[in-house]
Amino acid sequence: MRALISVSDKTGVVEFARGLRALGWEVIATGGTQKLLHDAGVETLNISDITGFPEICDGRVKTLHPAVHGGLLARRDDPGHVKALADNGIEYIDLICVNLYPFRETIARPDVRMEDAIENVDIGGPSMLRSAAKNWADVTVVCDPADYGQVLDEIRRTGGTLRETRLKLSAKAYTHTAEYDIAIAAYMRRQAGLGEKLFLEFDLVQPLRYGENPHQSAKFYREGAEVPYSLAFARQLHGKELSYNNIQDANAALNIVREFDEPFCVGLKHMNPCGAATGRDVVEAWTKAYEADKVSIFGGIVATNRPVTREAAERMKSVFLEIVMAPKFEEGALEVLCTKKNLRLLEVWMEPSEVRPMQYVSVNGGLLVQELDIETRALTADMCVTKKRPSPKQMADLEFGWRIVKHVKSNALAAVKNGCTVGVGAGQMNRVGSAEIALKQARAAGATEGIVLASDGFFPFDDTVALAAQYGVAAIVQPGGSVRDEDSIRKADELGIAMLFTGERHFKH
Repeated sequence: MRALISVSDKTGVVEFARGLRALGWEVIATGGTQKLLHDAGVETLNISDITGFPEICDGRVKTLHPAVHGGLLARRDDPGHVKALADNGIEYIDLICVNLYPFRETIARPDVRMEDAIENVDIGGPSMLRSAAKNWADVTVVCDPADYGQVLDEIRRTGGTLRETRLKLSAKAYTHTAEYDIAIAAYMRRQAGLGEKLFLEFDLVQPLRYGENPHQSAKFYREGAEVPYSLAFARQLHGKELSYNNIQDANAALNIVREFDEPFCVGLKHMNPCGAATGRDVVEAWTKAYEADKVSIFGGIVATNRPVTREAAERMKSVFLEIVMAPKFEEGALEVLCTKKNLRLLEVWMEPSEVRPMQYVSVNGGLLVQELDIETRALTADMCVTKKRPSPKQMADLEFGWRIVKHVKSNALAAVKNGCTVGVGAGQMNRVGSAEIALKQARAAGATEGIVLASDGFFPFDDTVALAAQYGVAAIVQPGGSVRDEDSIRKADELGIAMLFTGERHFKH
């Protein structure tokens, strides 16, 4: 039996080749792979010994030869194929172990030149993988070091590999070359200024019990590179398996958390914040967020940007929650929260990043793609458009509300006091409806004066300003941009309300 080994990722390859030799296999190797095996004391043949032709063009041409591809592609059950190999002095190759040049790693370097990228476009490797994968009924194709152990074990037990194993390995080989070609195509298209194609590549994290509803099937996938504030790369420390709706809600909560540098906590339900607050520490932030809406937080999701302490955990323990997410859980916090059998505890990498993530939303027969809305314009004094100007304390609350309301479903209004939401109005068909919900919540919570109000979109009429005055709103922040902005400004001046126009909206559909 004969194997050909040519790998860029040399993880475990010496042990794999040594295992094949111990089982009586002849091993052929190329270039750097052969040198590594030779230095490790593994006997091999050089590829030139098989082809009768030297490697040329700086190694660009070494395996593109009938002695290689004939040995891979010939069907053992086809007399014509068998005769063709015999007539041309070609021997079968029963296994190949090949993985490809590090193209992705090369183009990930910030200083990469196109010449370097091109030199890392593998030609012979994909060709061998595709030849072997096509003839999987007779040839074992290994491209992943994780499969070395299984392959060796099957050869030891049965003298070869099982048919079902070869089929799976063939599929993995085609996947390997497909992903490789996609990376090259995407890079070359960027260099050429071509943008009409979108290539996506995601790996399965886990199948889900069901989707948004029990009659819908679902799976959870992730991108290849780890990114901050991502549930796809979170570490689950405790609790039962995540559901589709858990993942949607948790992702929404993480997008809110990334808005804040100071200690912050948010409770979230159905992708809308029901309570959010800053504080001196995680305990105060959690306490304020919980007090903001004790009813809605039941069965909700909590995220904080500070390690969860034992004291914070003790306060959370009495509330029924689905998930708690944080950059870290202190040992004492885990002791407390792990007593709740089903509570999911997730450690999430939370660090600022200059990379602007893309957001994908499927529509029937298509896909919408946009940059994730992670930039929020800081509020400044010159944004004030009214005679009354906000106090420093009100300005801080307006800033807080402005960062919260962008994560509420449109039409969205958030009422804020003392760095904490006191009312949230989400998803109504008109802005006054959302304002009424938020302001009635605020009044029910005992907030009757000194409230600030944040709106994700402009006011088309002055009715929202008039309503706000009835509930003790002292200051408003909104994008501005309506043809009737002057009506709202005039009404605010009349009622003694300060109002800021940001010039930036944050719709969230």
